[in-house]
Amino acid sequence: MFLRNVWYVAAWSHEVAAAGILARKLLSESVILWRKTDGKVIAMADRCPHRWAPLSLGRREGAALRCMYHGLLFDGAGSCIEVPGSERIPSGLTVRTYPVVERDNYVWIWMGEAARADASLIPALSEQSDPNWHYKPGYIRYDKAGYQLIMDNLLDFSHLGFVHEKTFGGGRFIAEVRSQIERLDGGLRITRKYPSVPLAPFIKNVAKFEAPADRWQIYDWRIAGNQLVMNSGFAPAGTGALEGHYVPEACLFHSVQSLTPETETSTHYFWMVAHRFDRDVEAINAELERQTVIAFDEDKTMIEAQQAVLMANPAAKMRAIPADAAVYQGRSLLQKMLEQEAQGVAA
Repeated sequence: MFLRNVWYVAAWSHEVAAAGILARKLLSESVILWRKTDGKVIAMADRCPHRWAPLSLGRREGAALRCMYHGLLFDGAGSCIEVPGSERIPSGLTVRTYPVVERDNYVWIWMGEAARADASLIPALSEQSDPNWHYKPGYIRYDKAGYQLIMDNLLDFSHLGFVHEKTFGGGRFIAEVRSQIERLDGGLRITRKYPSVPLAPFIKNVAKFEAPADRWQIYDWRIAGNQLVMNSGFAPAGTGALEGHYVPEACLFHSVQSLTPETETSTHYFWMVAHRFDRDVEAINAELERQTVIAFDEDKTMIEAQQAVLMANPAAKMRAIPADAAVYQGRSLLQKMLEQEAQGVAA
């Protein structure tokens, strides 16, 4: 069900505070994230090996973590370094730890074989740490939908004209545009261009020009880690944006959306929509966040309802339409990688 020997987003950096413990279920495993005194993030299983008390109920003590049931103290490597009332530390008192890398405002975690964790496989997301791009980090928890249905939704933007008619969409013309699909190493690139169309509702309070507009969405979907990285925008129609020339009035956006399975039917959704406007930055951040939250709630309502129907009809078969091309290619690539991992083949 899940790829394990890949990097996933465990949290935004700000979620793992200098003090405290963040508990999160990832790939059906209960994990805690905390920082040592030097700021390094530690990820370990949320379970004391003594009596299986949750370590998320524990206490930070400098570079160590204490279980607050019987007081066992563990270092950042998961080794027990103190047992109150005992001069000897019994064998086997270790907590599983996970490889972690903090980069571009994400905390990345490797849930598979630790020896295979290679930080060079983490994708570069420089816009998330580039001060020229402005955004507010977002998070949604899908408590009633698995990551594969959300993946399907992101691979098929034809739904924008209907699910997001009053937010990201603007009309059925979106469903009438065919995606250009390219195979990448470990993923897909989707290109969608809309010449001379209305401004989407979400952009009307931000854009400094009137319709018609040329609109584009170009994004890469990375199978390992379930991640979308997109460049998109709007420009006055006929000014060359669809050929890569952007006039000063153009609205340029960069979005990253990362899905980390919580369980088979629940998902962590980390997202950001960044812009490069040098005016009213905080106001535009707030407006984009407001509109995006509304739109993503529209997705969540639809996808969780879809999950409920699928669970009630497990033998039913979905029927394909032309807009599903990227969905089926993405599913095929994912299945191939799942099979390779099950056979012990490196992706």
